[in-house]
Formats: sequence, structure tokens, C-alpha cells
Amino acid sequence: MGSLRVSVSSLVVIAAVFLLFVLTSAEIRFTEIRSDSNINIPIDEFGFTHFGRLHLNLSQISFTPPEPDLSRIGFFLCTRDSWIHVVEQLQSEKIRCPLDSPAVKPVFTFNHLKPTTTTPSYDAVFNVTDTNQFTLVFANCAGGIKVSVNVLSVMYNLSPQNNRRDYLSAGKSNLPSIYFLFFLIYASLSGIWIYTLHHRKSSAYRIHYFMLAVLLLKALNLLCETEDKSYIKRSGTPHGWDVLFYIFSFLKGITLFTLIVLIGTGWSFLKPYLQDKEKNVLMIVIPLQVVSNLAQVVIDETGPFGQDLSTWRQIFLLVDIICCCAVLFPIIWSIKNLREAAMTDGKAAVNLMKLTLFRQYYVVVICYVYFTRVAVYFLEMITSYQYAWTSVFLAELATLAFYVFTGYNFRPKTHNPYFAIDDEEEEAAVEALKLEDEFEL
Repeated sequence: MGSLRVSVSSLVVIAAVFLLFVLTSAEIRFTEIRSDSNINIPIDEFGFTHFGRLHLNLSQISFTPPEPDLSRIGFFLCTRDSWIHVVEQLQSEKIRCPLDSPAVKPVFTFNHLKPTTTTPSYDAVFNVTDTNQFTLVFANCAGGIKVSVNVLSVMYNLSPQNNRRDYLSAGKSNLPSIYFLFFLIYASLSGIWIYTLHHRKSSAYRIHYFMLAVLLLKALNLLCETEDKSYIKRSGTPHGWDVLFYIFSFLKGITLFTLIVLIGTGWSFLKPYLQDKEKNVLMIVIPLQVVSNLAQVVIDETGPFGQDLSTWRQIFLLVDIICCCAVLFPIIWSIKNLREAAMTDGKAAVNLMKLTLFRQYYVVVICYVYFTRVAVYFLEMITSYQYAWTSVFLAELATLAFYVFTGYNFRPKTHNPYFAIDDEEEEAAVEALKLEDEFEL
């Protein structure tokens, strides 16, 4: 596996360099609009409480051609439902500009800009007293006018007790506590696993030490995400924790999928080596995981309305699905090999136990992939912004259940249960294999 190690290390270096270039400043959003004549440009979205604030700073403002009707250029806030109403009004020609609609909350228009001598700039603070998730939109209804402007948008909620700012959207404010709770759980599991490996050295294989590495990376990933969200909550910026979070998330993703492949092949605990086709699966899964993680970074850091966001989402979804399907093949191959061995090597009971375990693992992997990739996505779509934390909590809970199932069923065992089988159990296993229908994969 020498060439495989070189390839993986090269991909890690490339990914780390990419991360340093793509990261931005999280919830405090900086947007550049350059010679744009679009009527509506969404900037960012945020869930407000009754004590919400929006701070806008505009700089390097210019118009082509100059001297437009500045009352027709500005910013407004709208919800998803109100935007549908605005679109209907525009289509029915009841209004000519979204700024004219009573369904939106105008922040300000450019005719309120104070003239300056060199670089026109403007600061505005807008109070939001309605609890809802609003989208900040730039509107240009001046008719053919191209606008260039740098927009620094800062959205936060104030605590009614001490006026402390909370830069996390309502519904996500308790994410640091959730991530820290799961960090403590994974740290405890890592300690238990280290204890198990220490007391069962004779039955511990290389795959069990690899499991420990996956556990530790998951714990570190959660710790970095806790600090990342905590700093964003307090200051609006992650203070470098986002870099560490993405690095550990990248390593955790690669090692988890590699672990699933290795367990599926039975590497180290059933056989000491990988076949060529199994190595090929790893050579497919690892680069795809690199692409998937980089796509996730771009999606997270460019905001909900970033350029080419839909393309990156499609890349992430496609690559992630391919990875999830690819890791199932080694499990399928192991199941087929165990079925064939059970009928030929005279160890029907042993192979039936292994076969049952691999089938269970196959089903659990499918359930884990489906829930964390599909069910959680639909949950995010239908859940109110106030309960956005629930999808994160359930995804982490499902991941924890998958880790516990994998660790418990493939843990080091001092007394191998496969050796404690009598003749009656062997005969029963043979009959079970004969009567068993072909397992549908």
C-alpha cells in the first residue's frame, strides 16, 4: 500500500493549501458587487429574535452611468413567504420594484447617502423586532444602471438581560453546547477504547487501532467546531478555529470512509491483506472524499447565496453519493465470500455468525448513509429556523449510534466465540444455510 500512502499525503497537502485560500469571516459577511445591473441580489440570511440588529457598511460606491435615481436603489429584508408575494406582485405589475412592496422591510435607499469628497461610504443600523428568518437583498430598480459597491453586513441578536451580542442565527445559538456535549461523549469513548486495547492486546488487530484514530479525529473535530461556533457566537468571526475544524473534518471524513471499506473487506481480523479490487475502492473513495470536503468548505464559507453555490452543492451531493455507494461493495464481496466458504470449508456455524454480522453491518451502513445524507437534508428543509439545531443534533446522534454499533460488534475479543461451537450448533448452521434464501443486496 506504499503508493496509496503517497497519494493520500499529497491530497492532504493540496486540501490544506486550498482551505487557507477559501476561508472567509463566517457570520460577518463581506460582499463585492461589481458593475451589476441585476434587479435583486440576495446577500445573506439570518434568524432574528425580537432584539435583532442589522449593521451595514457600504464603501467604494459607483454608478454607470452616473447620477441615477438613488431612491430606486437600496436594501430590504424579506422572509421566504413575503418574497413569493413580492414575485406575484411583480408578475401582475402591481409594483415595479421590490422596494415598493408592503411585504418587505426597507432598510434604506441610496438617496440617504451623505455626499463625501473621495470614497463615498455609508453606515446604517437597522432594528429588527419581528422574530423570523429574513434575507437581506440588494435592489436596483434604476433601470439599466450598473452598480459597484462593497457591502459589509453584520447581523446579530441582543440578549434582553445584558445586551450581549449573539452572532449566531436564532435556532443555532445553542450549537456550541451541542457540539461540546458530543465532544465529551467521543472523548469518553476514546478513553474506553484505549482501555479495551490495553487489556486485550493479544486479540487487538491493526483495524482496532485505526478505529481509535477515527474516534480521536471525530472528538477533535467536534472540539474545533465547538470553539468555532463559540467564537462566532461572541464576536462574529471564528478566530482561526474554522481552519482547524475543516482540517479535522477533512481527516475525519477520509478515515471514516476508509474504516468502513477496511471493515467491509475484513482487513486484519479476517485476512492480513487487501485484494487489488479492494485497493481500487480505496483509491476511488479517498480522492472523492477530498473533493467532497472541499466542496463542503466552499458551500459553508460562501454563504447561502454565493456565486456558483448550486454547482458546488451538486458536486458535493454527487460525490458523496458515489462514495457512499462505493463503500458498500467490499461488504457485498465479503458476504458472498462467506456464503461460499460456509458451504465448502466445514465451518458452517462460524461462517454463519460472520455472515450475520456482515449483513447487519451492511444494513446499518445503508441506514446511516440514508439518514445523514437524505433524511437530515429534508429535515432541514421542513424545520422552522427556530429549531435548526434539531437537524444537527439528530445527525450527530445517528453518527454516534453508528460509531457505537461498529465499535461494539468489531471490538477485540479475548475469547473468540467462533471456537466455542459444538456439533449440534454446527449441524443447525448447515441446515440454516441450506434453507436460507439468497440474500438480496
